[in-house]
Amino acid sequence: MSRDFVPFDEARNAIVKTLERAGVPDEVDRLYLVRNMFGKIRISVSEKFETDPVARSALSDLAGKIGEAAGRHGYGADETDVLFVPDDMLDMFDGSTPIAGMDRARWVERLVTGGGWWTAGERRPEPKARRWTLFSVKGGVGRSTTCAVLAHRLADEGQDVLLVDLDLESPGLSSAMLRRKARPEFGVTDWFVEELVGQGGRVIERMTATPEWAADLEGDVRVAPAHGSDPGEYLAKLGRVYMDSRDYSWTARLKCMLTELESAFEPTIILIESRSGLHDIAAATVTDIDADVLLFATDSDSCWADYDILFRHWRDRELASRIRDRLEMVSALTPAGDNEEQYLQRFKEYAWNLFRDHVYDSNDPSSAPDVSSEVFSFNIEDKEAPHTPLVIHWNEGLSAGSSLLNMKKPAINIAYGKFFERLYERIISIDDGGKQ
Repeated sequence: MSRDFVPFDEARNAIVKTLERAGVPDEVDRLYLVRNMFGKIRISVSEKFETDPVARSALSDLAGKIGEAAGRHGYGADETDVLFVPDDMLDMFDGSTPIAGMDRARWVERLVTGGGWWTAGERRPEPKARRWTLFSVKGGVGRSTTCAVLAHRLADEGQDVLLVDLDLESPGLSSAMLRRKARPEFGVTDWFVEELVGQGGRVIERMTATPEWAADLEGDVRVAPAHGSDPGEYLAKLGRVYMDSRDYSWTARLKCMLTELESAFEPTIILIESRSGLHDIAAATVTDIDADVLLFATDSDSCWADYDILFRHWRDRELASRIRDRLEMVSALTPAGDNEEQYLQRFKEYAWNLFRDHVYDSNDPSSAPDVSSEVFSFNIEDKEAPHTPLVIHWNEGLSAGSSLLNMKKPAINIAYGKFFERLYERIISIDDGGKQ
């Protein structure tokens, strides 16, 4: 008789409830529920329990209950339902998340892609440069333009700004800010492929260039484009960019590149254009590199639905409390004129629902992750709340990529006047050695 149908979305909850009822065997110090790339779930524990008859019997009994609860997403009696592995392999379960109420049990997703959204990096102690990631779930919302505008404004006030193009499948900064002859010899893709063979340091100082419009600014502006003046075998390089090396994950390699760029050019601000969408490559730039994050959005059902997927995931994996103080919503392409107020009110309501349901604490202090800390919650009309959007107006003068080579101030002021009202002072208020 075939097992009852249990869909993917229900399997995890069914197993967790089973584990809550049965409990982790007393003999087991740590237990992992691992869902593999085919969606099948089984128990993984230390190999030391394989020769312990009491522990093995308890684990086998628990595995049987879990397999029954999970249907085809579990392992049957004719399959290996408990995997005994060396302790050092258990230690390599990156991205595992605790199962609520169980100190000795954790959940692990083994994924082909998307794994980057399962972790959140720690804040760096005394960072030399403040990092800002510009992210969106949809493309075409003006992230490249905003990178250029922010760099211009900050450098005009004396900041040293580094822009890094990590939208490697659709490079924007590479061509929009630097004429071909002005581009550096190498780019971001070159560093990643050269680092695989130990030559990253040979290209780091030859992978940035300064836009024409930055020559007379008080501060410095450098752009690290996706590729150099000659893209070369770009697709062949792109196919290797996201590889883990023999010793480091791709995220660790990204952190290394940013650190080397900081050491070489000593910027005070780093602006990172992320890849759009829910791919795990974008995840690293949002959650793992200690960056404040500008979440670009337009008031559309599809955009809010995609952000709901992401925020719900952060909530369910208990990551929201670790990254929420880094987030700021941006209303991109905001229409000016009679419809603006109505548009922004609707945008704010959707954003508040998103944060309220998945990120904010309730008004009860006991609901906070750390009851000794202040409750992280905001009223819908709170102007300083992360759900209250920074506003960028759509402007025809900035709609063409060529405008990023000229940076005409009238068009910038029209599009970004309200944006700078909220963000500008916050960005340059960092301890930057007196550069104001």
